[in-house]
Amino acid sequence: MNDLKLGILLWNQATDWPSYLDAVKRIDALGYDHIWSWDHLYAIFGDPYQPIFEGWASLSAAAMATEHTRLGLLVGANTFRNPGLVAKLATTLDHISGGRAILGLGGAWMQPEHQAFGIDFGSGFGQRLDWLEESVAAVQSMLAGEAVTSAPGGRYQLDDARVAPLPVQQHLPIMIGGSGEKKTLRTIARHADLWNAMGTPEVLARKIGVLRGHCEDAGRDIGEIEFTLGVKLTLRDTAAEAERVWKAAMQHNATPLEDVADDVTFVNATPEEAAERLAPYVELGFRTIISEMPAPYDAETLERFVGEVKPLLERG
Repeated sequence: MNDLKLGILLWNQATDWPSYLDAVKRIDALGYDHIWSWDHLYAIFGDPYQPIFEGWASLSAAAMATEHTRLGLLVGANTFRNPGLVAKLATTLDHISGGRAILGLGGAWMQPEHQAFGIDFGSGFGQRLDWLEESVAAVQSMLAGEAVTSAPGGRYQLDDARVAPLPVQQHLPIMIGGSGEKKTLRTIARHADLWNAMGTPEVLARKIGVLRGHCEDAGRDIGEIEFTLGVKLTLRDTAAEAERVWKAAMQHNATPLEDVADDVTFVNATPEEAAERLAPYVELGFRTIISEMPAPYDAETLERFVGEVKPLLERG
């Protein structure tokens, strides 16, 4: 399992910029493969009105402060921007970073930020996923150097839209987050290079089966899609100490514990316990593990995830 990759999503809420930038530099120095940022206008854990930095700008600054890690939104809110603008943003980040950009996209889900900022939220999740399918197809074509004109009756009105310069990468990868079986996984099968998912091993095993069916319908090998798992690790010598650190982080993020009590993606454990929890996902084919990290950013967890958990998983 020496192809295992690790990433960190830094919560860009409840932090100051020097702390965020220091964490970005540490992640790069420790040898992680990816750095990710949210794409939200309001905080998504706890008090929505607490400070949060914008995602694309944060990634652009992170690109200048790093040398090795790939960079992306986990995931970009498709509703926020026209697909032509998204293609330009991703291309610019790719040039700033010297070819390290990943384009993350999803249907968007947080209604209050759309209402507050006057952004069309659509009639429901189904419509937003239709918009996502149309947008991803257009962005994919533009990043490949094609001119795009929207079909009549769609969400967008692109008219011979094209991107110049093209990305540094010959193929700038696209990540799509979500596991909706009818539409999201179908869009992933058609367009995504990476899939981000969360849930129990049993749930994700079923999702993989559905994705495989959509890939067959699209005439695509499911092996072309990189499976990425979302978790939220806190690592210490004992699970009790990890729990204490996690509770303090939730308090810092103005997040009542009852709001996150049912979130199975939080793993407060020793490195050995964390590896045991993650091993079934690796066996399912999730070779990239992305751990979210709330502020204040936890240097010990950063060091032990890549330094202890990764070797345990690689040894099986």
